[in-house]
Amino acid sequence: MDLNRQNMKKIIGIVAFGVLLYWGLQNLEGLHKAVAFGMGLVMPFIVGGAIAFILNVPMRAIENALFGKQKKKTGAKSWHRVVSLVLTIVAIAGVLNVVVFLIVPEFGRSFQTLQANIPGFIAKVEKGIAQLETYGPAIEQVWSQLEISWDTISKTALNFFRNGVTNLLGSTVNIAASIFNGVVSFALGLVFAIYLLLQKEKLGVQFKKCLYAFVPEKAVDSILEIGQLSNRTFSNFLSGQCMEAVILGLLFFVTMTILRFPYAMMISVVIAVMALIPIVGAFIGCAVGVVVILMSNPLQALWFIVLFLVLQQVEGNLIYPKVVGNSVGLPSIWVLVAVTLGGNMMGITGILLFIPLCSVLYALLRKQVYRRLKQRKIAQHKLK
Repeated sequence: MDLNRQNMKKIIGIVAFGVLLYWGLQNLEGLHKAVAFGMGLVMPFIVGGAIAFILNVPMRAIENALFGKQKKKTGAKSWHRVVSLVLTIVAIAGVLNVVVFLIVPEFGRSFQTLQANIPGFIAKVEKGIAQLETYGPAIEQVWSQLEISWDTISKTALNFFRNGVTNLLGSTVNIAASIFNGVVSFALGLVFAIYLLLQKEKLGVQFKKCLYAFVPEKAVDSILEIGQLSNRTFSNFLSGQCMEAVILGLLFFVTMTILRFPYAMMISVVIAVMALIPIVGAFIGCAVGVVVILMSNPLQALWFIVLFLVLQQVEGNLIYPKVVGNSVGLPSIWVLVAVTLGGNMMGITGILLFIPLCSVLYALLRKQVYRRLKQRKIAQHKLK
């Protein structure tokens, strides 16, 4: 190999990478602290980017609907963007208020029902205890055969109490610090998101200039193409997920109203909100619904589980793959594969990420396959 300038740069880069890798392996604890510190610094910007991406979907639709024909006018675009952003925030806040308004009163009535049912529950417990008293001699005989060291139990309980109080205080401090850091990160992220949304075209141009200045042109073209595809895919996924949640909530509301289940509105809203988490979110809503219905009618709670399983089959096999799969351009079978892989690898976060991510990979692979087939001049009849 010729030791020209380009090869020397490659060798220096390889050596530098090897040194950094060796240092990282020898100082894993320090590396972990450094990464955690760095993540803490950039977390508000990551949160802000996520908020901006989510808000951009309805904001873009509002802006196109209200000012689509006036976009080319100079000097008007800035206030168009401000108005669209304000309307988006107001709309999302309104939806959240409606959800809270529908759920909180129903939960209050549910707790009142529980309070009313407590005397009956206590009566059943007392009846059960009275029945156990008939087995008193047998229980007493078993109890006498047990060897119990009350000194050991008291010492264990005392140690558990001391350690529990210490751990509880430490956990409380950690939880309070985490909540405070989360609130601060969200507030800073929201400010950063607003700035991103108001200046997104300008920031996009600056980003492209930096790429073209330091990265080869062909590589930049590929990066921008993949970025546009990813943005379109993730936006369509978000829209499809919201549509699927609304359809599922309406489906539950209609069926529960027809079958005269209690708390139809509240449970349907909870299931719709939880359904924003793909596949598993509806099961969380089901658990809430079972608990609420169980307070008033245990038999209806059992029938609600049956109803949920039926509607879940309809939603999981028909609605979700069609609505979300079509929105991201991913066939139904690969939507199920993406959900399964993402859930097993990263939980709920993996489910949210893997569907649009797999859609991007699917689109890139399809494009590459068709290009290679065209280059190799494969006849169409061989592909059927």
